[in-house]
Amino acid sequence: MGFFAWIIMGLVAGAVAKSILKEGGGWLSSLVIGVVGAIVGGWIGSAVFDKGVGSFFSPWSWLLAIGGSVLVLWLYGLITRRK
Repeated sequence: MGFFAWIIMGLVAGAVAKSILKEGGGWLSSLVIGVVGAIVGGWIGSAVFDKGVGSFFSPWSWLLAIGGSVLVLWLYGLITRRK
């Protein structure tokens, strides 16, 4: 997958993760969360399901990227929020 495909997938995955967890923020934070989430999701998918983030048009890649983004955003929220 090319550089621009990672950027687009990161933006979409980060935006979906933010909407799932009801978080705010701009497009840059969505991009960072999405790209990091896609990397984490691909790593987990490779380790557990023997499938990683491969093709841009693969539904499996999108599920892993969004799932990884949700996980990254949730963990970030746990670390940064003090109660």
